[in-house]
Amino acid sequence: MLIYLLAFVLAISLSVYGVPLARQAAIKYNIVDAPDGRLKKQKEPVPYLGGLAIYLSFLLTSAFTYEFRDEILGITLAGTLILLLGLIDDFGVLSPIVKLIGQFIAIFVLIRSGIMIELNFIPYWLRILLTFIWLLGIINAFNIIDVMDGLSAGIGFFASTILFIVALITRDEVIATLSIALAGSLLGFLWYNFEPAKIYMGDAGSMFIGLMLGAMTMTGSYTKINYFAALSPILILGVPIFDTLFVSYVRCRRGISIFRGSNDHFALRMRKIPLTVRQVVLISYLATTLLGISAIVMMKAGGIVAVIILSVVSAVMLFMSALLIKIDMVR
Repeated sequence: MLIYLLAFVLAISLSVYGVPLARQAAIKYNIVDAPDGRLKKQKEPVPYLGGLAIYLSFLLTSAFTYEFRDEILGITLAGTLILLLGLIDDFGVLSPIVKLIGQFIAIFVLIRSGIMIELNFIPYWLRILLTFIWLLGIINAFNIIDVMDGLSAGIGFFASTILFIVALITRDEVIATLSIALAGSLLGFLWYNFEPAKIYMGDAGSMFIGLMLGAMTMTGSYTKINYFAALSPILILGVPIFDTLFVSYVRCRRGISIFRGSNDHFALRMRKIPLTVRQVVLISYLATTLLGISAIVMMKAGGIVAVIILSVVSAVMLFMSALLIKIDMVR
C-alpha cells in the first residue's frame, strides 16, 4: 500500500506544481478559450493546456513508481497520441473526421499492445470490435461532458478512485498504480479547475482522461462471480455515458449534428432548475460515486442482485432523462 500512497502524493504534487506553469505558458502564447456569448459564457478568456499538466504528472508518476512493461508502454504511447491530437484540436484546426481517425490510431496502438476487452466467453473478433466501440465512446464522452468548471476532471477523479478500489479487490497491481496516479493528477488539477476555473484541460485533457479510464476499465476482472458484472465499467463511467446518450438523442430529435456544440447537456439543463455550478458538479460527483459503489456490489454479489442493480440504475436514468428533456433551454 505504501507504493500507492507514494504514487498518489507524487501525482498530486506534480500536478499542483505543473498546472500553474501550463497556465502561464497558455497565457503567454494566447492559448485561451474566449467567451462567445452562446456556449462559452465565462466572463473572460480562460487558458488551456491543463490537459498537458495532467498528462505529464501522470506520466512521471507512472515512471517513478512502476516498471515500464509492455502494457504500460502501450497505454503511455496511446495516451501520448491522443494528447497530441487533442492539443492540435484545441487550436481548432481538426475536422471531426480527422479527429476520429486519430482516435482510431490511438486505439489500434492499445490493441497492438495487447490491451483490449478481456471477456473470454465472446469471440476474439467481437472483443476487438467492442474495444473500438467502447474506447471511442468513452474518449468522446469525457470530451462531451467537459462543459462546466470541475465537471469532467472531478468525475474522472472519482471514477479513477473507484477503479483503484476495484484493482485492489482483484489484486491488479498495474491498474491500481495507473488509476491512483491518474486520480492524483486530476485532484491536483481540480485545485485550479473547480469553480471559478483558472485553467481548462481542453480537448487534450478530456480525451486523455477518456482513453485512460476507458482502457483501465475494460481490462479489469469483473466476472468471477457472475457474468452480469461485465457491465460494471458502464456503471463506473455512467455519468459521462448518460450525458453522451442524452445529448445525442436530443440533437437527433432536433435534427442537428451530434458533432455540433449545443446547450443540451444534463449539467446545463440542471442549471435551469436552477442549481448553481457547484451544486450541479457535486451532484455529479455523488452520482459517480454511487454508481461506482453499485458496480463493486454487482461484482461481489450473485446474478439476481446484479440484475436488480442494473434494473434500478436503468429506471433512474430513464426517469432523469424524462425530467431533463422537459426543461426549456431557449429562455
